[in-house]
Amino acid sequence: MTLPSIGLISHGTSSAEGRRVIEALASAVSEDLHCRGLVVEVMLGHVDVQHPDVAEVLSALPRDAPVILVPLLLSPGYHVHVDLAEAVRAAGGADGRTEPGADRPEASGRAESRDIRLTPTLGPDPRLARILAEHLPNLEDEDQVVLAAAGSSDDRANDACLEMAESLADELSRPVVAGFHAGGGDRLGEIVEQKRGSGARVVLSSYLLAPGFFQDLTSTLISDSRDILGPPLLHDGVETPPLLVDVVRDRIISAL
Repeated sequence: MTLPSIGLISHGTSSAEGRRVIEALASAVSEDLHCRGLVVEVMLGHVDVQHPDVAEVLSALPRDAPVILVPLLLSPGYHVHVDLAEAVRAAGGADGRTEPGADRPEASGRAESRDIRLTPTLGPDPRLARILAEHLPNLEDEDQVVLAAAGSSDDRANDACLEMAESLADELSRPVVAGFHAGGGDRLGEIVEQKRGSGARVVLSSYLLAPGFFQDLTSTLISDSRDILGPPLLHDGVETPPLLVDVVRDRIISAL
């Protein structure tokens, strides 16, 4: 079997901490995959803000071996179904979409054919709920837990977040609702205000991969209050969660 090269594709961020922890995740994944003899090369890229972008990653990776792109994204929204899919097709991939039975695009105007495989996103996955639960403080009976997500214009991404809220509820054995900063889902700010109206403490579980704009935005919702905001899945001061490395590796193995 010809070993593949891997492109780990994050969103990209201007946050210094966010860049550090994403790079640490990529390093941990690379070490894991090389130790298992599963890959030739691992390269980190981004769909926005940072370079290399997806096209640059695909250009740099060997053309004579399979390339597996793993979106280091939590939900399958616009960046997956449009940005990544178009980049795969432009580079000669047969199909950039991940849905079973998707129609193959027209070949005209594309680069010479390459074996490029795009995996599902990291979430939804019950293992992410386990990490999120570990990031929360000891909960009191009256606490109201809310999964704080960025939100998307793509309902498929928001539905994936709702599924993650259910997984976190199972993990915590208590109700969890999902709130969104943007997109078509229930607004996070409105949910926080509603929960506060009952006199309860609101505990926000940050469903973000790394610190950055949306973590800062969520933090403003609990300023000058007794509410609590958990850290994202990745953050400074802690080791990259082994469970997260497991999720990435499983996405890759499923594409082999």
